[in-house]
Amino acid sequence: MRGGSIEPLDIIGVQIPYHFRCPISLELMSDPVTVSTGQTYDRSSIESWIATGNTTCPVTRVPLSDFVLIPNHTLRRLIQNWCVSNRSFGVERIPTPKQPAEPILVRSLLAQLSNQSILFETRLSAIRRLRGLARDSDKNRSLISSHNPQIPLLNIFFSDSEKNELIYESLALVVMFQLSESECNSIASQSDRIQFLSSLLSHPSIEVRVNSAALVEIVAAGTRSIDLRIQIGNADGLMEGIIGILNYPLAYPRALKVGIKALFALCLVKQNRQKAVLSGAPEALINRLADFEKCDAERALATVELLCRVTAGCAAFAAHALTVPLLVKIILKISDRATEYAAGALLSLCTISEALQRDAVAAGIVTQLLLLVQSDCTIRAKRKAQMLLKLLRDSWPDDSIANSDDYNCSDVVPF
Repeated sequence: MRGGSIEPLDIIGVQIPYHFRCPISLELMSDPVTVSTGQTYDRSSIESWIATGNTTCPVTRVPLSDFVLIPNHTLRRLIQNWCVSNRSFGVERIPTPKQPAEPILVRSLLAQLSNQSILFETRLSAIRRLRGLARDSDKNRSLISSHNPQIPLLNIFFSDSEKNELIYESLALVVMFQLSESECNSIASQSDRIQFLSSLLSHPSIEVRVNSAALVEIVAAGTRSIDLRIQIGNADGLMEGIIGILNYPLAYPRALKVGIKALFALCLVKQNRQKAVLSGAPEALINRLADFEKCDAERALATVELLCRVTAGCAAFAAHALTVPLLVKIILKISDRATEYAAGALLSLCTISEALQRDAVAAGIVTQLLLLVQSDCTIRAKRKAQMLLKLLRDSWPDDSIANSDDYNCSDVVPF
């Protein structure tokens, strides 16, 4: 400290003026805001300070008279100009932050979209503006959600309106929020509504198709009624539509994420699994298994294991040449949960076919299983691995690791 101020920070050969740094984080501010005491902080830092229960100004320790954060546009522009002046040193210009939505604006927009007596264009504009706000930040989505937009949006979506744009925009917005169990039950119990959702799964627009699948997933996951979940899965064309979204080219990555969430939610009910198999789920899952991100890969492998519990599902996976090699390769590669699901699927497959047992051994499963049972994975995964090792014992070649001295010296209990 010198003269009561913070010394300029030296980064990559550039001195950042102390008044450009947040007093809390000591980092360059990207969204400076001023509190009731007149002190300025970076928005994220002061919001975190307040969220943890603090009610005073961090610098002055004076109690905050309110928690209103006023954007300091002048300081932000000075910081941006400083960034531009120092870009030759590798300093990137901070973007102009989007200001959080105001409650009064959200209430006004919701009132406009709900009012059937005003112009169609006004209602459409209100929905699109709300959607834009919801996309901007989690804080905006939380604010909008606190005003319960789901009911008016669902009323628009399931209305008899011929204004398709209004319907599609309401769908795109409502899937950004969770529905209550009663709302999910209401949708699931009305076959015409489920059938309408199913029809949109073959819409020419991939965005409409994916948003429809997203609402199917929200409703299926949000109802605890097995009968209602079965009713959703039995809707004409619905399961085929979900599989079609899974098969959509990777040019639209959200399709893969939404598709597997919807398929998994439906397949949690055993009565829907046969329909999923008949709709081509096994082939789609194996063809896309390498394209999923971690969380989605876990969900996809869980779905594979669920479908392997159906006789037709096991047969469909067995018929795909890549099933066994891919599942073997996944063991210990993605996560403990992914490993558990892959081992479970392999156990089901190898139980029904000696040919698949030989394929698994040829793919290197013995080494993978021996590593698995000695790892820190889940108890369920180890149990499945031990069952697989016992099942595959007769398929081990004479020179395999399982019949070697290394195996005999391991802490895996021989069968």
